[in-house]
Amino acid sequence: MNENEIKSLIRRALDMRLFSYTPYSHFNVGAALLAKNGEVYTGCNIENASYTPTNCAERTAFFKAVSEGVKEFKAIAIVGGEDGAKELDYCPPCGVCRQVMSEFCNDEFIVIIAKSEDEYKVYTLPEILPERFGPKDLLG
Repeated sequence: MNENEIKSLIRRALDMRLFSYTPYSHFNVGAALLAKNGEVYTGCNIENASYTPTNCAERTAFFKAVSEGVKEFKAIAIVGGEDGAKELDYCPPCGVCRQVMSEFCNDEFIVIIAKSEDEYKVYTLPEILPERFGPKDLLG
């Protein structure tokens, strides 16, 4: 991915933070998932009073894409921070989101965690989830 593509994906993730439903944590996360077909699927975190049904932004984006028949992905940008924060910090994906990435993505999948369009880190899936458990472990 080139720098313009990365910044565009980060910008979409930043926009998605505005749609977060976080009445309990007040921590808003946005994600923008780039499919191999060029489409971008977005997501925000959605909380629930009983916490277990809460869904992360990354999984929201993946589930939107999969529910529309898309199962091949190139990259995801993730941003997060307190509601109304002037500056964001890096917001890496949780373990459950990393496992969902492992289900649908190969070793070339790019994970971008960003504070802004100009401050970001880029990882591959194996770097953020080494020795991962995936479909190959069940299918022999």
